[in-house]
Amino acid sequence: MTKRTYWAEYAWLDGNVEPDVALDIADGRITVVHKETPVPPPGAEVLRGLTIPGLANSHSHAFHRALRGTVQAGSGLPGLANAHRHAGTPPLRRRGERAAEQAPESFWAWRDVMYAVADRLTPESYFSLARATYAEMALAGITTVGEFHYVHHAPGGTPYADPNAMGEALIEAAAEAGVRITLLDTAYLSSGFGQPPTTHQLRFSDGDADAWAQRCSVLKERDHARIGAAVHSVRAVPAEQLATVARWAEERRAPLHVHLSEQTAENDACREAHGCTPTQLLALHGVLGPRTTGVHNTHLTAEDIALIGGSGTGTCMCPTTERDLADGIGPAAALQNEGSPLSLGSDSHAVIDLLEEARALELNERLRTRTRGHWTAAALLRAATADGHAALGWDDTGRIEAGARADLTTIALDSVRTAGPLPGLGAETAVFAATAADVRHTVVAGRHVVRDGAHTLVPDVPGALAQAVEALRA
Repeated sequence: MTKRTYWAEYAWLDGNVEPDVALDIADGRITVVHKETPVPPPGAEVLRGLTIPGLANSHSHAFHRALRGTVQAGSGLPGLANAHRHAGTPPLRRRGERAAEQAPESFWAWRDVMYAVADRLTPESYFSLARATYAEMALAGITTVGEFHYVHHAPGGTPYADPNAMGEALIEAAAEAGVRITLLDTAYLSSGFGQPPTTHQLRFSDGDADAWAQRCSVLKERDHARIGAAVHSVRAVPAEQLATVARWAEERRAPLHVHLSEQTAENDACREAHGCTPTQLLALHGVLGPRTTGVHNTHLTAEDIALIGGSGTGTCMCPTTERDLADGIGPAAALQNEGSPLSLGSDSHAVIDLLEEARALELNERLRTRTRGHWTAAALLRAATADGHAALGWDDTGRIEAGARADLTTIALDSVRTAGPLPGLGAETAVFAATAADVRHTVVAGRHVVRDGAHTLVPDVPGALAQAVEALRA
């Protein structure tokens, strides 16, 4: 039995900041929480700052990390410029300057650029990119990632010799980066209502939901990995096949995620095809429920909100991506009031910073309503920790208490961003002042993955990211 003791200068316990907390850990779980321990026990590893449960990134597309900076103003990857031009992007000019390429002006144009990156992925290059991306997450205090995975096959749709080669690459990448993963294997079968996959989308599709279920049933869980399911969207899975995906998840009591009403165009197309909203269609086919999480949930009717909340379906908000893609501000407060648990994700990785996602949830609602105080700092931390882990099927993770998995994140309280407030306001400081740069330690299963801001398993994370992205340019 592997035993360790950590001593936290301050720890967030049951919604309160407590000083001088010692944590006994055995075989990756917390066994005892000792309050009022002013001196670190002999041999204890010291965590200076505020220690909170490890952060859960409930929605990730790892390969989107290669798009960071590329889709804002101009093209950094060969071939992406053509995608920009194909999207009909108007030129951006200053007086006296030549026309310059501009970033895609809509989600749908951005999607064309994203496809250009997806076309280049192989199991080997995806492993390298995901390993570096997950290592960046660990540096940001993220201990568990929910990977919404749909790049299943080779370009053109031909399965690899191992039909799950891409998913296995992601699982191994998480192991080498030292984080937990819930692989949300995604059914992506059509390009729109009644439309076959496009050329780009052929590598996403298994043909039908039965074939999808057969392939992903081969995936095996590991100590660090859970297997869940996802419906990419109502436009990407024919209505008559939604129940197959929902049933697969229900039989395994696995988490089920779905992109939901991210764009008004999806809502309009769903009404035209089925005479109802995407939420109503999911409810009709048994997709909603306590183990289901809708991602984004942006453009909803009052009836949609009642259906989601009343069924206990969760909501994963991804504020940095939603603002980056100009998606809009979803009704998070109304959803939670109706009974929908909230979690957070970095989605396209415009930035990887769960503290920023938590802060943005509140600040977006302030902008929308012009009032303050929709969530406490404690409520936002719960969304980023316990509720995020629950959405990913890790119900015994995300709390600092006996029996919980020993996943911890320590945030500096003495940086230029966090210095000044009283330690008792550590939760408020973490959510409303700190950034990922203030994460000092990340502990997963009782093991230091990030120590004093340095990754212990991936020695040069920036270099690994640069190399992985450069490989996609070749």
